[in-house]
Amino acid sequence: MIRALALLVALALPAAAQEVIVSGMSQNRVSITADFDGSEILIYGAVKRDAPAPEGGPMEVIVTVEGPATPVAVRRKGRVAGIWVNNASVMIDSAPSFYAVATTGPLSHILSDIDNLRYGITIERVIRAIGISAEADQSGEFILALLRVRTNEGRYRILEGKVELTEDTLFRTDVELPANLTEGEYKVRLFLLRDKRVVASQERLIGVRKEGLERFVFNLAKQQPLVYGLVSLVLAAVAGWGASAAFRLLRA
Repeated sequence: MIRALALLVALALPAAAQEVIVSGMSQNRVSITADFDGSEILIYGAVKRDAPAPEGGPMEVIVTVEGPATPVAVRRKGRVAGIWVNNASVMIDSAPSFYAVATTGPLSHILSDIDNLRYGITIERVIRAIGISAEADQSGEFILALLRVRTNEGRYRILEGKVELTEDTLFRTDVELPANLTEGEYKVRLFLLRDKRVVASQERLIGVRKEGLERFVFNLAKQQPLVYGLVSLVLAAVAGWGASAAFRLLRA
């Protein structure tokens, strides 16, 4: 009897909305050519619901764009006998070549530490540096240095307030990709949040590839390094001879 009453009460209550992301991008492929000076990706979407939006805190959106990750050696310089030398270094296991975080509001206001740890949303959570504390004193300073350098280079970006959200349904943001892109797959992640908790997420990919002469030279260097070295020597010799001949003509 009690179970039957509970079932009737549950059926009488309004169903909780299941929120799903429906998204798109202005392009899912970027070609690196001789005149490539960066690109801008428009990421847009909507929230699909099977019931009215749940009551509570307002919806927030976070969009991240992550480039291929590689190990990174970070070195610290110090003065020894008046000379600046590398006196300590650590090897960071994995750090993205590019990372951007675009949000509807300040990260500290819309994202909980628990969900940040669970989903790895901020830049600090994406970098993996296991065991570096045994490699050098004050190892945390090496990660801060990496963050500072790549932020100054435009490869790490925090774009708080750059996601436009309309009526808790439509959203869009623009993410600029720099000219010094690393070739590979770029992961785009989208998160919907309420009360600082992730309620829905989606992942998409952007392919970044060298094209034309850049692609030919890259493949030659990787697949036939001996031929690449010989061609480089020949081109250097030809360029040197051409410069010398031009100089003689100018003096004549």
